[in-house]
Amino acid sequence: MESLAQLELLCEKLYNSRDSAERAHAESILKCFSENSDYISQCQYILDNASTPYALMLASSSLLNQVNDRSLSLQLRLDIRNVPFQKSIMKSVIQLFLLFYCICMAWNYVINYLATRGPKLQTFVIKSLIQLVCRITKFGWFDDDKFRDIVKEAADFLSLASQDHYFIGLKILYHLVGEMNQNCTMCLLALINRTCTYIHKTSDETQKANAMPLTLHRKIACSFKDQFLLQIFQISLTSLHQLKSEVPDDFRRDPLSLALRCLSYDFVGCPVDESSEEFGTVQLPASWRPLLQDPSTVQIFFDYYKVNDTCVSKEALECLVRLASVRRSIFVEDPSRTQFLSHLMSGTKEILQTGQGLADHGNYHEFCRLLGRFKVNFQLSELLSIEFYGEWIGLVAEFTTKSLLSWQASFANDSSDDTLDNVDVLQEQLESLPYLCRFQYQNSSIYIINIMEPLLQAYMERSRLPAPGDANELSVIEGQLTWLVHIIAAILKIRQTIGCSQESQELIDAELAARVLQLINVTDTGVHAQRYQVLSKQRLDRAILIFVQNFRRSYVGDQAMHSSKQLYARLSELLGLNDHLVLLNVIVGKIATNLKCYAECEDVIDHTLSLFLELASGYMTGKLLLKLESTKFIIANHSRETFPFLEEYRCARSRTTFYYILGCLIFMEDTPVKFRSFMEPLLQVAVNLEATADAAFRTDVVKYAFIGLMRDLRGIAMATNSRRTYGLLFDWLYPSRMPLLLKAISLYADEPEVTTPLLKFMCEFVLNKAQRLTFDSSSPNGILLFREVSKLIVAYGSRILLLPNGTDIYGSKYKGIWISLAVLSRALCGNYVNFGVFELYGDRALADALDISLKMSLSVPLSDILAFKKLSKAFYGYIEVLFSNHITFVLNLDTNTFVHIVSTLESGLKGLDTGISTQCASAIDSLAAFYFNNITAADGPPSPAALNLARHIGEFPTLFPQILKTLFEIIIFEDAGNQWSLSRPILSLIMISEQMFSNLRAQILASQPVDQQQRLSQCFDKLMTDVATNLEPKNRDKFTQNLTTFRHDFRVKNIQA
Repeated sequence: MESLAQLELLCEKLYNSRDSAERAHAESILKCFSENSDYISQCQYILDNASTPYALMLASSSLLNQVNDRSLSLQLRLDIRNVPFQKSIMKSVIQLFLLFYCICMAWNYVINYLATRGPKLQTFVIKSLIQLVCRITKFGWFDDDKFRDIVKEAADFLSLASQDHYFIGLKILYHLVGEMNQNCTMCLLALINRTCTYIHKTSDETQKANAMPLTLHRKIACSFKDQFLLQIFQISLTSLHQLKSEVPDDFRRDPLSLALRCLSYDFVGCPVDESSEEFGTVQLPASWRPLLQDPSTVQIFFDYYKVNDTCVSKEALECLVRLASVRRSIFVEDPSRTQFLSHLMSGTKEILQTGQGLADHGNYHEFCRLLGRFKVNFQLSELLSIEFYGEWIGLVAEFTTKSLLSWQASFANDSSDDTLDNVDVLQEQLESLPYLCRFQYQNSSIYIINIMEPLLQAYMERSRLPAPGDANELSVIEGQLTWLVHIIAAILKIRQTIGCSQESQELIDAELAARVLQLINVTDTGVHAQRYQVLSKQRLDRAILIFVQNFRRSYVGDQAMHSSKQLYARLSELLGLNDHLVLLNVIVGKIATNLKCYAECEDVIDHTLSLFLELASGYMTGKLLLKLESTKFIIANHSRETFPFLEEYRCARSRTTFYYILGCLIFMEDTPVKFRSFMEPLLQVAVNLEATADAAFRTDVVKYAFIGLMRDLRGIAMATNSRRTYGLLFDWLYPSRMPLLLKAISLYADEPEVTTPLLKFMCEFVLNKAQRLTFDSSSPNGILLFREVSKLIVAYGSRILLLPNGTDIYGSKYKGIWISLAVLSRALCGNYVNFGVFELYGDRALADALDISLKMSLSVPLSDILAFKKLSKAFYGYIEVLFSNHITFVLNLDTNTFVHIVSTLESGLKGLDTGISTQCASAIDSLAAFYFNNITAADGPPSPAALNLARHIGEFPTLFPQILKTLFEIIIFEDAGNQWSLSRPILSLIMISEQMFSNLRAQILASQPVDQQQRLSQCFDKLMTDVATNLEPKNRDKFTQNLTTFRHDFRVKNIQA
């Protein structure tokens, strides 16, 4: 870089140029500032001497990236304290301490820089510098007490005479709270890039980890909350009072945003989903109680709501929503809670009376949320105790009525979205309707019928016409009928007897249901049968399906038949439907019609199959379906000629559901003859595919035929829930059809479109649910099945590993890999194969399957494993099975591979998914238990596998201590939902070496305040009380009980201290 002027010019091009090539060129030159730590001093030079805001932005953002990239190094520096120093790592340790010194100096420099030059800087530069300070503060929180002075430094900004300094101080506190409250979603994104940090690698192999471990994040967040959050919230309140009338509206937003961020803090480690309409309880600490009891705390936010700026008023309401959501137990006495409630109600009453600010959509939305908190967080008796409750509830009722009458406003923002197209939103909107209608059910039903009758009559008349006529007018009628059907469906969803007897309610239900059932008979007749491509017709049929679902749950079935005589008597008079069997035939007829006519509408097909599945899944309704002619027709004619949607690729996934339903119905009758007859169309497809030459096998016709066959077979396999029904499918498939599967996966290994349905079928086929894979003692079927699985996995894995990585690596590779791992995991733990047979008779099926599956697993970087949830679950499930059932295979691996696999388990423990954490804990427990039983407590000479394990641990002696440390951090500092599972590996690791446990104990105690160490030492003593030196189940249970007590005492007493 020849001069600062050239750098400033490049920075301007980087941030301002509209030429992408010019921006890319500037970025390629300037990226060294954010990637190379040698440029930290040059960034400081730029900040001191640059004149353009873009150069300042480059320097601050580069420093921020430098801190991010080396966050792991700071954590590693702390961990190195307990690792024996080796010459090979001495240089790295010295570099880490030098880097830490540089970061400390950078922290001081930026604070001083903001104090001296901050008021003259652009807003985006100030923000970047503040983010840098806050990030350094978080990463160094436990490294040096100097970093905790940031709150004092920010307060010093507030005490300066300059108004600009005052708002810089508020911004520092605002971003500091946000940095410390980095939520679990951000942690998950960070965990994506986490790699194994414990394996000693060469510099070329070392990978950066840009994430802070979740356990450390929680420790820092809790420490910050306990020491400074209340003080910062008090500063925000003080600022709100001071700035109430002294500054323009724009400046008032800063202290308000700070207060909102404090109230939105993750107090208990379970952050609220801000995208949700619901808001959970705010778990404020008891130390905040005096502030809540002070009337001015609530009043200041109501005062700020009156500000004309809608951004300010909206944030004020958001603060009030959180205050109204505080936990009830924070108020020790009822009078204080009543006083707090009275202030909230008084403020909302004034808003209801004046209507100020409610014309703004954001204010209106937040005010509705605020009113909703009264119902959630306070009891009716408490509301009634407020003197002006009668006036308040009257205003709320009036506000609600006006809101309902102004329903058009909810559609004003986006007229392109129709509520009828979003069933979930529609159901939510209609949720309260049944309760309102049934208070005056007779009058409400008459009103609905009077509206529907003329529309139904007009729709019937249109069906008789030779031509559709005005299509727009017909669409309007269908839209009106759709709304009415949804309303009736919502009413019938809830059966209650408020205001009328059960008999009269049934009669009214029958009157409403009769109109919809009459509509069913019309929708597929005349000109309406030509309108399946029209959106309004599709909406109407979806509404009818929802009605049928709700009506069936209340009135279809043997019990419903006997308890609903009045309803069926009335339906018999109106429509001739004298019992539920006749009604079911109408419903299944509608299902068959939809499946035949809606070939290109995936949404209607999915809704139809959902209803069909619901009917077939019930034991009584399933038996009833088999008696119906319409059901027999579907079972006997399940070809693509009858149901064209089976040919539509967009409905390919629906095929699996369709055949799952048919499979459930077929297996209810339990006759091999009917099963073979049912499978005849699929057999013809399979035979044709088998006869196809390899050269023609990759044509589209063959490909889509095979994909459809796999989806169909998967649905049928899902329906086999007993040994006998599974045997029918197994005998149909093995051995004659298995070569087709091997041929397909060999020829289509590079086509995920083909391999995915094939592998998913096998994943279902090898699953031993309900012990369906139980063969006779003399049957070799279990072994034969695994051999076929091995052939498929080896054929797929050996080919997929050779393929280059594409742009969509998940779709092209990872998806097939995780399904393959799931297939093998299910086969390995299905308990229908004696795997010792393979080695005994020299069969390579097991060895080849394990070998290729491990190669596939190791081909995926750990960062990618953690990034994709399904891949993570399959990978860790596979590793758990290996450690539980085939640990000898793992121990026979080379040391680097073994340590890498074990380290991935530690990364899984630190993740946010409880299921994955449990799998990792189980795998670690199996490994530690093997070490204890075969090495620590072994009586005889060690086995070759035990010798291998001892060799692995000898080369990496800190592997077990690091895992034990991670487990204790999770137990102590996180709210793990699988504490029982985590306790298992902890005991096994403690049993391996008392010295390892003693060292960790000393390390944890040393990190605690001196005045608490003796008490916490007693907690550790109690942890091993009555725990013997063995891994028997009774001893494990005792340790788990002690660990629960230990965690409670350690955390609760520490908080009190």
